[in-house]
Amino acid sequence: MKKMKNFKSDIEIARKAKLKPIKNILKKLKVPDKSFAFSPMGRHIAKINFEFINKLKKKKDGKLILVTAISPTPAGEGKTTTSVGLSDGLNKIGKKSIVCLREPSLGPSFGMKGGAAGGGYSQVVPMEQINLHFTGDFHAITSAHNLLSALIDNHIYWGNKLGINEKRIVWKRVMDMNDRALRFIDINTKGVAKHLPREDGFDITVASEVMAIFCLANNLEDLENRIANITIAYTKDNRPIFAKDLNAQGPMTVLLKEALRPNVTQTLEQNPAIIHGGPFANIAHGCNSVIATKTALKLSDYVVTEAGFGADLGAEKFLNIKCRKSKIVPSCVVIVATVRALKMHGGVEKEHLKKENIKALENGIVNLERHIENIKKFGLQPIIAINHFILDTKREIQVIKDFSKKIGVEVSVSKHWSDGGKGAKDLAKKVIKICNKSNTKKFNYLYEENLPIWKKIEKIAKEIYRSNKVTASEEVKRQIEEFEKNGFNKLPVCIAKTQYSFSVDPKLKGAPINHEIPIREVRLSSGANFIVVVCGSIMTMPGLPKIPAADKIKINKKGETEGLF
Repeated sequence: MKKMKNFKSDIEIARKAKLKPIKNILKKLKVPDKSFAFSPMGRHIAKINFEFINKLKKKKDGKLILVTAISPTPAGEGKTTTSVGLSDGLNKIGKKSIVCLREPSLGPSFGMKGGAAGGGYSQVVPMEQINLHFTGDFHAITSAHNLLSALIDNHIYWGNKLGINEKRIVWKRVMDMNDRALRFIDINTKGVAKHLPREDGFDITVASEVMAIFCLANNLEDLENRIANITIAYTKDNRPIFAKDLNAQGPMTVLLKEALRPNVTQTLEQNPAIIHGGPFANIAHGCNSVIATKTALKLSDYVVTEAGFGADLGAEKFLNIKCRKSKIVPSCVVIVATVRALKMHGGVEKEHLKKENIKALENGIVNLERHIENIKKFGLQPIIAINHFILDTKREIQVIKDFSKKIGVEVSVSKHWSDGGKGAKDLAKKVIKICNKSNTKKFNYLYEENLPIWKKIEKIAKEIYRSNKVTASEEVKRQIEEFEKNGFNKLPVCIAKTQYSFSVDPKLKGAPINHEIPIREVRLSSGANFIVVVCGSIMTMPGLPKIPAADKIKINKKGETEGLF
């Protein structure tokens, strides 16, 4: 029977799960069944209310565990699956743990992924709701963002009292769907505003600065203040214009008020999961909301959270941006790797991954080694989680174990995908040992905030990506100088690049060195308080693949959704 369950799809497993009423899940966290504490969003989802969150301020924080991974490949790494499995594993051995995740974006769900709620027997549920509209948070962010877009064009239409330079409007529109056709658009080409034509474009919602602000804000007041400071455009004499100049922060905050409350669901093993916010990791900073993480730290002994994509993108931004802004520090970093993915980094094509290939594995392990080296630069202790696949051989597993022993890093073979929390008990025990020995005072950022913006970019390029050359046009360099002149020199930088390689070439696997990082553009996120550095050909509005996941998503005769996962 155990062998047969491995052949069930993720959605089949999720549908057979026995879910508890959400009040029972919250009871585990000592959240009272009172209206001031939480608001049910159906039977199995709830939002925690700020009235209750504010009562937790004096409680001691639990330990924070960051889950990251090697550079992504088509073979899959299973970072979210490992995060869920580890939290279930911690609960399985008697610890109080919450998994804290990002909300999936509709764009990738109907594009490449087909869903993002874990997999196998390590999932968060109800899976269909989480992967689709969930509690409407992303729709609220989309609406708030586009309200600001509408206010900008409306202001120009009625006389442009602020003197907005229509050629220097830096605020695009957004939607939560992959649609390359909207990257560049012309507006006001007909109708009553045809005398005001201009170029515009769309980003995906998860690339919106409103999303970044949403995930970095500490409360409603902080959210409103950050929105007020969004740079929307410049005048002809290069004076920045902010959202507050249009009085946009009030109505935008109203649209986000309910969304800002963290969402609580459960894992397949009926353990609590907080799922809230979701900026892209290759475009934005790739972490769930600060409010969700801080609330979880007050409610449990161990909080398992993830940073998007590989450690070079997600973990670097988690540590340099989220930790810097929120004053939280992880006690342990889990780096997820699979035999399959490491073989791909060693040169094996996807169709040949089923065959044992020790040489390719040994060649590809340099990718894992690079990520470990990078995490150690922050003064943190990593552990390798081998996300086990059924076709992994003992010899292949031993290669990774021997490597970990050689470099003095703990390793655990985790079978959470097939066995749930039981399969992650070894990982959980080893993580606890690291947390108990951890000294968060040894934590350090990769760069100081007083470092010039260009030097910060070079520091990340050299230390994290092992690049020997960062290039940019004179226009980009002039823009950086303008940011510094306007007082934004102390902001951290958020590198936007491909997730598939340390370089800007997604085909360059392994651990390349001495490559060039070309900067295409820089964007000021003055509300979120960081600078986005767009490198290579990365797009802030993704396109759909030739055969998108949407091709298989439908409602079957039973009225059930098919194709997610």
